Amino acid sequence: MGFFELILLTFLVVCAVAASLNKNLLTSIVIFMSYSVIMSIIWIILESPDLAITEAAVGAGVTSVLFFVALKKIHAMKEENDDEN
Repeated sequence: MGFFELILLTFLVVCAVAASLNKNLLTSIVIFMSYSVIMSIIWIILESPDLAITEAAVGAGVTSVLFFVALKKIHAMKEENDDEN
């Protein structure tokens, strides 16, 4: 295993632990997005481009957007206008 792969796997574990232990939901979503990007890079290294594209599109893209919409619906994210008043 190369040095780059070891760094990616270490960062993958760190992202998984940080996303689950973080109290702020918005920060957890951003960490989850970085987890998905790292996982797609690992899929590219493993020479599986179809899984890499799927992980990037679904994991970092669609799922994160759905999480942001869910946070907005439950009012966990404040709107910009509320912060100004």
